[in-house]
Amino acid sequence: MLELRGTTALDDFSHAPQDSKVTDRLRSQYVVVTPGQVITSEPGFLRGHGTYVEAGELLASVAGIVEKVNQLVSVRPLVSRYIGEVGDIVVGRISDVANKRWKVDINGQQDAVLMLTSVNLPSGAQRRRTAEDQLQMREFFEEGDLISAEVQEVRYDGTMWLHTRSLRYGKLENGQLIVVQPSLIKRLKQHLVQLPGLGVDVILGCNGYLWITRSMDDVVATDGAQNELTADAWTERKVSHANTVTDAVDRHQIARVYNALASLNARFRLISPESILETIQALERGDDLDA
Repeated sequence: MLELRGTTALDDFSHAPQDSKVTDRLRSQYVVVTPGQVITSEPGFLRGHGTYVEAGELLASVAGIVEKVNQLVSVRPLVSRYIGEVGDIVVGRISDVANKRWKVDINGQQDAVLMLTSVNLPSGAQRRRTAEDQLQMREFFEEGDLISAEVQEVRYDGTMWLHTRSLRYGKLENGQLIVVQPSLIKRLKQHLVQLPGLGVDVILGCNGYLWITRSMDDVVATDGAQNELTADAWTERKVSHANTVTDAVDRHQIARVYNALASLNARFRLISPESILETIQALERGDDLDA
């Protein structure tokens, strides 16, 4: 059992009753330590990232949350570069076009890799990539382009390999980028969310890059039922969305979401669709968000 000596820097749960079960559960799950604080003096634990041993005691070298996997104890920094996991949805910027691959800035320790074989061809064509495709790589993505992608693989050296094979991923246009702390983004089942009543879509990139844009129009069949979008329909919808000028009403809604995200990031609060909507309402009411 982990033992914390001295002043324990636990999360601030002052909004909950002092003796509530919720507070006890949260305190048992999340233990926040500061540099130099003793994590445990018991023998048998293995030293992980963010820790060091001194005089037989395991101490924290960074401020963060204590994590324990079997006998391995580590500290996850509260503020750090993005550390990816397979399946993460990310927003990135193309930094370089190389041989059969793109390098993508995803706010990590190093650029991620997006291979030519890991992108969708026009109209969703399924075929081998040719030398002609290599020559036309900048027609897919060029330096400076923003894209959404999924982490396909994390190599032993920490390099992340991406893919955009899903029709929902690809080049991002007609929107607003905002950068927040990656640790504030909870891993959800759905990171491409539509905020009800606002007409705004948000891509909650696990890497702290968030993309805000107006909602795309749904494709509806003649009988009123929504169709599954084909590759051609997705391509047509994306082109139409990119070529349509964002009007003043949409820009106002995007600005409301941007301000809410900036407020959550400044106060170091978790970002989710619910917290975004609550913050928008609180800002409009003029509530004191620091209370």
